[in-house]
Amino acid sequence: MFDKGCSFLCVFGFPGEKAPDEVAHALESAVDIFDFCSQVHKIYTVSVGVTSGTVFCGIVGHTVRHEYTVIGQKVNIAARMMMYYPGIVTCDLVTYNCSNLPAYFFKELPKKIMKGVVDPGPVYQCLGLNEKVMFGMAYLVGNRNECYPLLGREKEINYFRSTMKEFLTSNCSQVLMYEGLPGYGKSQILMGLEYLSQGENHRTIAIALTKVSFHQNFYTIQILMANVLGLDTCKHYKERQSNLQSRVKALLDEKFHCIFNDIFHVQFPITREVSKMSASKKQKQLEALFMKILEKTVKQERIIFIIDEGQFVDPASWAFLEKLIQTVPIFIIMSLSPFPDTPCPSASTIIKNRNTTYITLGAVQPSDIRNKVCLDLNVKGIPKDLDLYLVEGSCGIPFYCEELLKNLDLHRVLVFQPVESEEKTVTWKNLFKNVAKPTEELKRFTLTGEEGSEEICKLARGVRLKNLSPPASLKEISLVQLDSMSLSYQMLVRCAAIIGLTFTTELLFEILPCWNMKMMIKALAALVECNIFDCFRSGKELCRSLKQNATSFEVNFRSLSLRPTEGMANQVDEELRELENEVIECHIIRFCRPMMQKTAYELWLKDQKTDMHLKCARYLEDRAHKCDHCHGGDFIPYHHFTVDIRLNSLDMDSIRKMANVQDLRPEEHLSCSRIEILGKLEISPENCSTEITEKVLSFFDILITKMSPSQADIIPLESCQCEEILEVVVMPLAHHFLALGENSKALYYFLETASEYLILRDNYMAYTYLNEGERLLKSLKNNKSQSHVFESATFYSLKGQVCFNMGQMVLAKKMLRKALKLLNRPFPFNLISVLFYTRVEKNKHFYYMNQLAKQSSPPGKKRLAELHQQTTCCFLLWKIYNLNYFFHCKYYAYLAVLMGMNAALETQDDLQIVKAYLEYSLHCQMTGQEDVWLRYEVLAMERIFRLPMTYVGSEIVAYVADMLGYTKVIMGHLDLAVDLGTRAQKLWALLRNPNAQYKVLCWLSKCLLMKTRYKPMIQVLGWLWDLAVTEDQVFSKAFFYLVCLDIMLYAGFTYRAFDECVDFIRHNEDNRILKFQSGILLGLYSSVAIWYARLQDWDTFQIFFNKAKNLMTRRTPSALYFQGICAFMECQVLHLQKEIEECAENAQDSGVQLLKNLEHLVSQNVTGTVFFPRLYHLMAYVCLLMGDGQNCDLFLDTALQLCEAQGNLLEMHWLNMSREWWYSSSEPTENLWPLTLQGLPSWHAVVTGQVSLQEIQKNKFLMRVNILDNPF
Repeated sequence: MFDKGCSFLCVFGFPGEKAPDEVAHALESAVDIFDFCSQVHKIYTVSVGVTSGTVFCGIVGHTVRHEYTVIGQKVNIAARMMMYYPGIVTCDLVTYNCSNLPAYFFKELPKKIMKGVVDPGPVYQCLGLNEKVMFGMAYLVGNRNECYPLLGREKEINYFRSTMKEFLTSNCSQVLMYEGLPGYGKSQILMGLEYLSQGENHRTIAIALTKVSFHQNFYTIQILMANVLGLDTCKHYKERQSNLQSRVKALLDEKFHCIFNDIFHVQFPITREVSKMSASKKQKQLEALFMKILEKTVKQERIIFIIDEGQFVDPASWAFLEKLIQTVPIFIIMSLSPFPDTPCPSASTIIKNRNTTYITLGAVQPSDIRNKVCLDLNVKGIPKDLDLYLVEGSCGIPFYCEELLKNLDLHRVLVFQPVESEEKTVTWKNLFKNVAKPTEELKRFTLTGEEGSEEICKLARGVRLKNLSPPASLKEISLVQLDSMSLSYQMLVRCAAIIGLTFTTELLFEILPCWNMKMMIKALAALVECNIFDCFRSGKELCRSLKQNATSFEVNFRSLSLRPTEGMANQVDEELRELENEVIECHIIRFCRPMMQKTAYELWLKDQKTDMHLKCARYLEDRAHKCDHCHGGDFIPYHHFTVDIRLNSLDMDSIRKMANVQDLRPEEHLSCSRIEILGKLEISPENCSTEITEKVLSFFDILITKMSPSQADIIPLESCQCEEILEVVVMPLAHHFLALGENSKALYYFLETASEYLILRDNYMAYTYLNEGERLLKSLKNNKSQSHVFESATFYSLKGQVCFNMGQMVLAKKMLRKALKLLNRPFPFNLISVLFYTRVEKNKHFYYMNQLAKQSSPPGKKRLAELHQQTTCCFLLWKIYNLNYFFHCKYYAYLAVLMGMNAALETQDDLQIVKAYLEYSLHCQMTGQEDVWLRYEVLAMERIFRLPMTYVGSEIVAYVADMLGYTKVIMGHLDLAVDLGTRAQKLWALLRNPNAQYKVLCWLSKCLLMKTRYKPMIQVLGWLWDLAVTEDQVFSKAFFYLVCLDIMLYAGFTYRAFDECVDFIRHNEDNRILKFQSGILLGLYSSVAIWYARLQDWDTFQIFFNKAKNLMTRRTPSALYFQGICAFMECQVLHLQKEIEECAENAQDSGVQLLKNLEHLVSQNVTGTVFFPRLYHLMAYVCLLMGDGQNCDLFLDTALQLCEAQGNLLEMHWLNMSREWWYSSSEPTENLWPLTLQGLPSWHAVVTGQVSLQEIQKNKFLMRVNILDNPF
């Protein structure tokens, strides 16, 4: 390249040799080389070019003459800069930014066109790395805006405020230190604190140190004193001299002024006295003078000294600061990274000082990461996928979040669009309005200050965030950390990266080459200690840790220093042994930072990756099934019998074991006498209902008595572990097969994953993995095999279930029909075909009922897989058609439930048959077929009477008690529902099934509330809360607070405060379990809206009412959804009363439409009769407001009759008070509800007898009618 001369290529950061601060080291080396070569006489011109980036390094050239070299665009740019900018040290923009050196070390050079370089970007000259007191340049500066909040740092701000208060009220120094790793936002915190510390008679001095500051003696104090003496604003040395003379005239003889020459860059004449002084004596005189100046200054104003990057404070400055805080009251705020070596004695003394508050910074919480992204991008919302990607990838570290965003912007992944209106047509793609919005109303702000329309951020089409490579800056951080490890530790981390973010120690041991367990445990403990890995004892512990990042905490180094130092070495060894024991107990390991996993994964070669993925897949596939508690087998029943996906070959005995872990047939599994129970409980449909009820309850009681912890074949040893298996086995296995290119196998496990997420009520994650499956289905569209057809049917069945849970019935019906068609069980479209198919299914039903009596052989496994899917689809379809208001839809609903029944009967599986009987019974009750529903409930009971008393048999019995109780609740048989629910929750508790138990506790608490049985209700709520906390179930907590709101609104006392309920809603309304469930948020929003409507706080009412209104379109046939509808209708009724009171123009029309809607809900009978009293109560009030007294009286009487029949005492008391209130001739006009709330007693006051039950019954909301003349 050069005609003459000599050139050298120096490279930093070879593979395996990455070191921290390589860019700064490269610049330092460049300057040293430049200085040395410039002093050599025979060298005329020295030019150095420094660039940073990715290059190729390796062996190149002919096989005879291999050379190891480095080539790439960055190498070319460095050489060109040497040619076009001779005689200086130059660097590119990346080097300038990544050096983390002050800007005054560099000078931007004019752009030049360089041969072979299209756009080199700005080029800078490095002026040298010797720190000088550049007045006005060393201060902490940033683009802080007072409108931009310190997101997620409330705890850190509170530490500052309390320390600041202590400093202002006392006459002693305070030191506040924030320690955190690079990237945790320490500089942003200090800039925020600098703004908050501004005040009258306060002088705030904020500086930012650099790496080279540490090597400059007394540099930190130089900057401090330059500001105190007013030298920072002086433009010329003479001006600085004048200021110094005026400030130190009374403190220092003029002949000693020349001691300031070096420190403040002035030119006082050097006197003989000073020339004879030693350096140490000059230093002592300076320190004494500075102390006097500061003592004088603090008498006039308070000094707050803020230091960023405090680990770079030089030892001399630490020593002065130690004396300063003991002598002068000053407030020092400092941020620092962990000291690379033991800090100097003075620094240690300050850290251990009794007035020092030392805070270790934690990460930012996930919700605050979302807020930060929305503010930085200046948008109203971001995609849910992007939110999850940034939360997981950043681990709550602000710098990581910023770098990930820059990387996405660089690859043009982010697209900005105006906020769109709601789309009327719901499709699978827009099923989830997956825009995550900030959790609080934040003031939008832009750096440019431009005003524009509100925008949201979306992802470019076809982008899969998981496949994106990490940003180079974050990858470099991980590589530095990885290369600093020993080779054995590196190998462990790289092998773990192949497995995935989360893995088990068993799998890691399986794929580690030539390791023993002791070696692995020791290495894992060391890597956990240095925050490469986290370890967890269970899947629940893992899930809890992922929901919240570690927060900041205070460290008291003074108390730690008082501990005896003897045996410290033994203590360290003991801590390491404890950590090793903890790793042994915790079989689940997870990377602390996903960037480390991705970086380590990319270090493998392609063939090596394939071999490792294959090893992992072979190990995991034998464990990819339900837990022992759930009897093993597939998450989709009999899935693996239909699709051949296994890598390992199994014999038939192993396959049979997977298919059915616990046999239901053999009589030797009996643990109690079935004959004895059947002898006591002979049931026939001719028996009266009361007798049947007594025998059924007696059967459940006997079973509960017989079940004891000693019965190992009935009581499981542990609760369900399926969620953990999903996280560490099934999901990783799908990604292993995806990496191997085995799309059919990956599809299988994606469907298994989606199925389990549906069981866990996580519709969004099920939707996500179904989208992964859809992509694979499209790649396999040419596959016409029977197994692929079944996979397609399962895919549509799961999509239908997601749509059903989301309340999108039209889309769900479409998906379920597709699934049935692929399962060779098409569902007819027209009424004539429906009637024909109904006749055929009736004949089948008669045949199957006879087959059950004959005990014929069951169908094959493949057929069973199809039948299970058919049953699921048909039972969802009848509920969908039952929601439809058209008369002919009842025939479709009847056909669907009949088809589901026949499919279940064909399986000859006890659980499926019992489910079918109860589904058919519920359908008959909803359609008013009184003569049929009891018969099928009796058939279900007879079926469970004949079951052997194994764990599986007990589980079926618990399901029957559960389902019967739920049916009785929605049909208004409250007494029987309480009896059944009490027994069902006991059974589920004995069977250690918390997921089923909490569902029972939810509707049982609601049932007891309607019965006004408050003591057992509070006991049930206590169980529900304990279960929710233990199992970390957000849905249970949500229902708990929903009942608490109902208690305040209708029962007349408080169990949990209203503010606590609202706080829960605000903190969890974006939780994906709650957000994408139909019903629970509708009820919560509506209940809060009712509260504010009763208080006539209509602005706040409108906020929650609108949120509830947006959820009304999700119509799901569940008691929870219809409970929410009733609350929402009450909101509308209260709003109508306001409109009539204000004489609104459309009040009459609104009232007529509202009455029609209420009548429609009652006439269609899709809600269940338990909600009818409330609906009739509301209808009566609307008639009263509209002046229709006759119908008001009719609706009141009907509601009271229903309450008496159901035993709904809660509504009955309110109805009686409403009747008395409305019929009264002298009713006050003011709203009495605020007064009622002031005297609302707590449950403690009720249970201790301070308030009687009769008194709390009077704490009802009385709906006002003073706006019309009383029609009675």
